[in-house]
Amino acid sequence: MLRFTTAGESHGPGLISILEGVPAGLPLRAEDVDRELRRRQQGYGRGRRMQIEQDAIELLSGVRAGQALGSPIAMLIRNRDWRSWQEIMDPAPRDGDPAARRRAVTRPRPGHADFVGMLKYDRQDARDILERASARETTARVAAGAICRRLLEEIGVSIGSHLVHLGGIDAETPAELPSDLNAASDASPLRTLDSAAERQMVELIDRTKRAGDTLGGICEVVCRGLPLGLGSHVSWDRKLDGRLAGALMSIPAVKGVEIGMGFGAARVPGSAVHDELGADSQRPRAGHVARATNRAGGLEGGMTSGEPLMVRVAMKPISTLMKPLGTIDVITGEPAAATAERSDVTAVPAMGVIAEAMVAFVMADAVVEKFGGDSLHELQRNMDGYLSQVAARTDW
Repeated sequence: MLRFTTAGESHGPGLISILEGVPAGLPLRAEDVDRELRRRQQGYGRGRRMQIEQDAIELLSGVRAGQALGSPIAMLIRNRDWRSWQEIMDPAPRDGDPAARRRAVTRPRPGHADFVGMLKYDRQDARDILERASARETTARVAAGAICRRLLEEIGVSIGSHLVHLGGIDAETPAELPSDLNAASDASPLRTLDSAAERQMVELIDRTKRAGDTLGGICEVVCRGLPLGLGSHVSWDRKLDGRLAGALMSIPAVKGVEIGMGFGAARVPGSAVHDELGADSQRPRAGHVARATNRAGGLEGGMTSGEPLMVRVAMKPISTLMKPLGTIDVITGEPAAATAERSDVTAVPAMGVIAEAMVAFVMADAVVEKFGGDSLHELQRNMDGYLSQVAARTDW
């Protein structure tokens, strides 16, 4: 099975991503990862940090001559902004420590990890918390997800996303999504497929920036080409619904996940929820059936159905406001205005890219779990055998 971990602080020397369990023989170049890192940095409403950083990985282990070795893949993403923060973030003790260093944060931001983290970890400076709680950490997640995406591509699975809502404005979704979803959505500064809504959203972002406020929104992730039967119904922790929800809810500021109809399914009768089946000889990965609808979002009983996986992810407005909310100074206990760290007006378009990465990890993990194999060829051979078995069962 796959697993990954990340390390690093927002203004430290860099971020590290380690991914373990990738089959040997997977074709892989640094550019495959760098492309996804660049996508994460786009989006109207982003802050100056995205202009400073030029995210790219250094492959430290697990890849040779353009192929994965089967050993852990370690990647380093250097923080260019570290040059301006060395005195503040230096790991070594300095004269005067433990006195507060420059830019100490004692006025925690409502909605952020600052206050609870200070008390839980017994820290005097919230920077010891916020540097790791920062969404900058998701850069390392996207790096790991990019490799998982490459594995999925090798078995004919694609992942894309688009923005469907921002700050109270809905984007109209076309009846049929583009075949190359990311090519279409990445062409938009907000990664939306609705140009009329995009213009309204841009105006809203500009007004919100002038007001010193922030905006949240919703992105939809679509995964196509999955064979039926990934995941399992037999144990709670093997159900893909839960695995996807847990992975996506771990993204900073994400507060809701819907699969298929989501909460809408609770408001209508079963006849308006469940997807009727019909024979279709052209769909071997779906068991030679087609569903009249895809209200379940590609999952039934914790397993893939062969229909496209459809997941919507809701992100709250960012906690750092340039017109700060009220808080207390944890040193004095006196009322104060919250610290205003450099931030974005909205990061919802980037959140969609991060959500793609987390979906890629969960689905690649499910593929490795189902088909096994120490090498890519072995995994592909096992998958071909499974699909042949499914085809034999559905030879109607």
